[in-house]
Amino acid sequence: MTSSNATSNLDRESVWHALSADEAISRLGSDPQQGLSFAEVQRRQAQYGRNELVDNGRRPRWQIFTDQFRNVMLIMLLVVAFISGTLEILESLQENRIPFPKDATAILVVVILNAILGYVQEARAEEALAALKNMAAPKVRVLREGKVMAIDSPELVVGDIFFLETGVKVAADGRLLEAVNLQIREAALTGEAEAASKNAANILPLDTEVGDRANLVFAGTEVSQGRGVAVVTAIGMDTELGKIAAALQGVEQEPTPLQKRMTELGNRLVGFSLVLVSIVVMAGGLYDPSLLRHLIEVSLSMAVAVVPEGLPAVITVTLALGTQRMVKRHALIRRLPAVETLGSVTVICSDKTGTLTQNKMVVQAIATTSYRAKVRGNGYEPKGDFYDANTDDPLALYERHLLLLAGALCNDALLKQHAAEWVILGDPTEGSLLPLAAKGGIDLKALRETAERVAEFPFDANRKRMSTLYRSESVPAIPAKEPYWMITKGSPELTLERCQWRQVGQEIQPLTLAERQEILAENDRFAAQGLRVLGIAHRYWSELPPPESVETSEQELIWLGLVGILDPPRPEVLEAVATCRTAGIRPMMITGDHPLTAQAIASQIGICEWGAPTLTGRNIEKMSSEELDAVTPTVSVYARVSPEHKLRIVKSLQRHGEIVAMTGDGVNDAPALKQADIGVAMGMTGTDVTKEASDMVLLDDNFATIVAATEQGRVIYSNIRRFIRYILGSNIGEVITIACSPLLGLGGVPLTPLQILWMNLVTDGLPALALAVEPGDPEVMKRPPIQPNESIFGRGMGSYMIRVGLILAIVGIALMVWAYSYTAEHMEGGLDPQRWTTMVFTTLCLSQMGHALAARSSTRLTIEMNPASNLFVWASVILTTILQLLLIYAPPLRQFFGTYLISGTELAVCIGFSMLVFVWVELEKLVLRLFNKGPELKLLE
Repeated sequence: MTSSNATSNLDRESVWHALSADEAISRLGSDPQQGLSFAEVQRRQAQYGRNELVDNGRRPRWQIFTDQFRNVMLIMLLVVAFISGTLEILESLQENRIPFPKDATAILVVVILNAILGYVQEARAEEALAALKNMAAPKVRVLREGKVMAIDSPELVVGDIFFLETGVKVAADGRLLEAVNLQIREAALTGEAEAASKNAANILPLDTEVGDRANLVFAGTEVSQGRGVAVVTAIGMDTELGKIAAALQGVEQEPTPLQKRMTELGNRLVGFSLVLVSIVVMAGGLYDPSLLRHLIEVSLSMAVAVVPEGLPAVITVTLALGTQRMVKRHALIRRLPAVETLGSVTVICSDKTGTLTQNKMVVQAIATTSYRAKVRGNGYEPKGDFYDANTDDPLALYERHLLLLAGALCNDALLKQHAAEWVILGDPTEGSLLPLAAKGGIDLKALRETAERVAEFPFDANRKRMSTLYRSESVPAIPAKEPYWMITKGSPELTLERCQWRQVGQEIQPLTLAERQEILAENDRFAAQGLRVLGIAHRYWSELPPPESVETSEQELIWLGLVGILDPPRPEVLEAVATCRTAGIRPMMITGDHPLTAQAIASQIGICEWGAPTLTGRNIEKMSSEELDAVTPTVSVYARVSPEHKLRIVKSLQRHGEIVAMTGDGVNDAPALKQADIGVAMGMTGTDVTKEASDMVLLDDNFATIVAATEQGRVIYSNIRRFIRYILGSNIGEVITIACSPLLGLGGVPLTPLQILWMNLVTDGLPALALAVEPGDPEVMKRPPIQPNESIFGRGMGSYMIRVGLILAIVGIALMVWAYSYTAEHMEGGLDPQRWTTMVFTTLCLSQMGHALAARSSTRLTIEMNPASNLFVWASVILTTILQLLLIYAPPLRQFFGTYLISGTELAVCIGFSMLVFVWVELEKLVLRLFNKGPELKLLE
């Protein structure tokens, strides 16, 4: 039994992989024969807590909602609503009417709706931690007080002895005490496609990477083969899984480029509004102090006119429509702002396994004594061929056949077809030999039915080999020299050590030292190409070797050849990477795999040239942030990296001003995905943790889908710019027109806050939504990415809005001056002299309809564009015009919105004035063509 004294100073920070099993047991105060006592378990639980992940980083929903009211434009509208409501209530009380602050109520409704829209965007609770918790095993077998029992995984404590067997999820980090043929799938944690072989006897260097710590097991991974016993070294947030959870919670979500631009827009609009209000109030107050009440009403109208109340709704709907289009292209957007951010991406940091590659171990090359060839095919499909062969001599082809036959028989995996897809059941490396045999013409089904396995020596991490024995007569196409045929496969170096002979055609010849060196040189050539290499040998037995004779039986073998295996690139990735480069996007590979393998894949698909610098996790560990910043602009391949390294790389790129997309599928990718501007998870092979930390999920796990989504993001950003310049150009015209009303000495405010809200929400909103679905330019992916620091007013948009706003204002003011005088003189038919305000209201609204038609393109005339390419614009213009007329000619609406009846002649005048804005914008396009040519013209879009 253990005592509490032995563990009063429990060493939780030991580097367990550098300790022997006995040293680990001693430091942890445990007993491999008895386990911990119940009293000691309770003491440790009280001291160190439960074996579960803790969430410290999530905002409550109420805070997400209240945070919406920190938006400076909404704050200004709330102030306007308060002042407007106060004035309306006071006026009602003076006139003995029931107070109903109509304008203030309308403003408050708009503010609340915008806050709800913002809340809906942000309120999707981060379930990354819940997904991490789900990776823990629900039950675990432990040894306590000499008895084996099953407990819930949260009850595990440091020092517990726990058991591992095939199919079990590892519940905590641990130091292995025993391991029998133990292999654990750690791809979700380390990014390695290969199941990791474990060895309890190993004592490893201090700087060994997580993926290479063969004497440790980690929470959240799964036993694929064998059994083992381990002592718990870390629980909960102290595990490698817990460190990822902490990293996820510690990552601050960076605002997207669109959010930054909208913040900039809000600040500028509010600043502009305050300056304008101050000028009007001060100038008017100095001119005639008695006009103060009137000036306040004018100021309120101007403040409402400045704020584009419909813009948040239009942007949200636009992004939502974008997500629907992306789903059709197999990209699921989880956070709406990510739609636009895709258009700004400058770097894609991609994991290798399952993202750039097929996550399938496939044989790429083989070499026997006389035969060398490359192998091609599609994944695990048992179809393909051998090419670049050095000979077609029948004797050499016999060597190939014997190699392929041996690989198929020294094998515990199964090749199965599910629907249209071929899959491997069992170890992927072993499984890769099955389609290889089929490509060589071997009938796997017939072979499985006839070949009789009589014994085996299982794979062992120390031997790094496995052997199987068959009755020779049951295996077709081999010379039955003895009753039993033994096949051995494993590490080329260790298998070659046991060989005394080599297969040369149908003959067996002694293996010379020079020939051994040539085989090892071929092995090095395979490894330099990033291939995982297996050596295969065989021999014949007259009698069946006893089970305990593995060391003596695996001797005097006959060398057959080498098999080079690789997780190959996806077929479509090469084109996708090339498209990225054309679009000015830099693709990078960040993987937990071996540097040579990473560089081989990266050079194949065009991420880098062969021999380009590759950085490993150990290199990064020794670098300061400044040193890392110096190399990230030039290094495109990173290997053997941990989650912490991925985070550092992404942050370094962001410090260089890059907009970073990070793709991945394993748990190890989650913190970097959350830190990245766009986190892209794999939908088919990705873990729940990764999906919940991501902004976008690829439903088909296809790297090329990122390119399609990026293209759609660029189109959406172009459309957002299109309707922002439409909305704000109109708003500027409204503000100037309202501001000039008191300065011209007119006897009232031309537009009430309610009418301005109508213009901003309906007259602006409906055409803006129609502009949001404008088809994209076919050459959008031949332009450089949108600059991350580009102002929302960049590329001439600011000057455009000012020009159009001034023209709209000039038209509105000219109509206003004329209408004020005209209506005062023409009051026949019971028409109200204040109807000039309705004429101004109508002219400004109809002017925006012409502006909407012209705003479809910055360079092409409206008559040059196909009307059918965006029927929504025409429909919105017609619908909005009808609604505007109803506000004038439908009595209930006329009363609610405070408009006045105008004559047909006056309506015709309004239409005539409003057409001038459309004419002006079209003339501008002709002028632009004279002074801007080629690419510069395209950038105006």
